[in-house]
Amino acid sequence: MENSKVFAMKLSKIYSLLVQKAERKGRTKQEVDEIIFWLTGYDENGLERQLGKDVDYQTFFEQAPCMNPNCGLITGSVCGVRVEKVEDPMMQKIRYLDKLVDELVKGKSMEKILRK
Repeated sequence: MENSKVFAMKLSKIYSLLVQKAERKGRTKQEVDEIIFWLTGYDENGLERQLGKDVDYQTFFEQAPCMNPNCGLITGSVCGVRVEKVEDPMMQKIRYLDKLVDELVKGKSMEKILRK
């Protein structure tokens, strides 16, 4: 899928899919939220506002209060692509979130996921 199609996807749809993915593996919506808060700097109210405005994925990341300075520590593959090698900065942010949720569903502790 080309980047522009991913960027235009609605946050509400992606968020719902991320939560469902986590819950199928026995993890929680709260854990997904904690990952989002850590990565983007949003808090619960900010995330709810963005979901309520039905923003697209690109807008969600563009308006993120503060990307975590430790996001550069996120490495590994998502769909066969190394997140640290993604050239488009917006796509890299999206892949960071994908990778963190993948780590969650694989059973990693939140401490490891959040690079503490």
